[in-house]
Order: sequence, then structure tokens, then C-alpha cells
Amino acid sequence: MPTGTRPAAFRTAAISLLGLTLLGCATVPPAERNPRDPWQRVNRGVFKFNEAFDRAIFKPVARTYLRAPQVIRTGIGNFFNNLSYPGVILNAALQGQPKAFARDTGRFVVNSTIGIGGLLDPATSLGLTLEDRDFGQTFGKWGVPSGPFVELPLLGPSDVRDAIGLVPEEYVDPRHYIRNPYWDYGLAGLDAVKTRADYLPLTDMAEQNFDPYAFERNAYLQERDFKVKGAAPPNKNSAEEELKELQQQ
Repeated sequence: MPTGTRPAAFRTAAISLLGLTLLGCATVPPAERNPRDPWQRVNRGVFKFNEAFDRAIFKPVARTYLRAPQVIRTGIGNFFNNLSYPGVILNAALQGQPKAFARDTGRFVVNSTIGIGGLLDPATSLGLTLEDRDFGQTFGKWGVPSGPFVELPLLGPSDVRDAIGLVPEEYVDPRHYIRNPYWDYGLAGLDAVKTRADYLPLTDMAEQNFDPYAFERNAYLQERDFKVKGAAPPNKNSAEEELKELQQQ
């Protein structure tokens, strides 16, 4: 159950569930070994928990969300992209990219004002394209190794470096400072459903064609390697290409 953004409510729930899911274990296929996944038995146990939660709750809600008119879903996507941009801006500065910092700041200002709080995206038409930066990427560019792959309860695939990066991300997320629980949990839930809906084509294909856990792990690690150091060609971001490679192993 991959996730893009990770709302504060789900991060808190994941921490509380981690101790329980660590007690579970799953059988590792004899031929399915990966040096970057030494904790695979525990990870597969957590993955089973995530999959059960996903099938029971998350996926049906995500499919219902996709029935909403496209214009509404586009506005929701624009809003959450804009809401995440303070973190993108800060990480551009931490990565020593002054041009990107200025461009990202301009995008945030334009969409927050002319774009009516981010519901619209006039910045893209002005050449201020959407970027994706987070603390895990920043730590990687600073030379911090990724560490082993880890499957987080509710949050999905990660590695040790990215999991640590969730801590500062919590404090640059504007939702952290919302004191009204209805708004806080409401925004967190809507963001999580929107993100899950975005990943439906990828997860549906993985479930039908291959070991979903291995597919998710390999796709995640290759995407993160590419974002941090360009270690994989751009077409590795394609789920179709990733699936073909896994089937050939």
C-alpha cells in the first residue's frame, strides 16, 4: 500500500501499531532474497497487515473517491500539492539549490494567492513546474546511506533514511499546527484517500501479476535511488517496466 504524502494522523497511528506488527512474521520465498532487505520476514508481516487494512477499508474508499467528478479530484490534488510545498521549498535550500528554491517559492506564492489557496494551479502554466523534494532525499544528497528497506504500518514502503526523514517532515507540514481535530483528521483522511487512489493502477497490476511485496519494495527502492542520485534510468518509474523486469528474474 504505497503512499506519497504521509499525514500526521497516520504517522502517529503507525508508531502505535509498530510494536504489534513486529510480532508477526511471514514466510520468505526461498528464491526471493535481497541484500537491501535483511528484515524481510518482519517486513512481510507488516505488509500483510497493511494489505488486510487496505482491502477492508482503504481500497474501497479510494475507488469510491474516483467516482467524484474529475474537476473536484483535480482541485483536491492541487490543494494537497500546494500544502506540501513549504517542505519542498525548505529541502531545495538544504540541498543547496538556490534557483530551485526561488522557483518553488514563486510557485507556492502564485498558487496560494491567484490559485485560491492551491485549488487551482496557475503556476504550472507560468513555467513553475511541480517538484518533489523531501528530507529523505536531502539526507541522501548529504551522503547519508539509505539503510535497509522497511515496511511501515499503514504508511507502506520506506527505508531507514526515509523513515527518519518523516520526523522533520512532520514539523514543516502546515497540518501539524492545526489545533482543530476535525480539520486535522479530516485533511489527513482526505489526503490519504487521494494518495491511495493515485496508486490504484500500480497496486492492482502488482496483485494480479507478481509477488506484491517484492514488486512494491523493488519499485520503491529504484525510484528513491533515482531521485537521490540518478542510479536508475527514468523509465524505472514506469510500473510496467518494473513489472517486466521482476517477471524476468
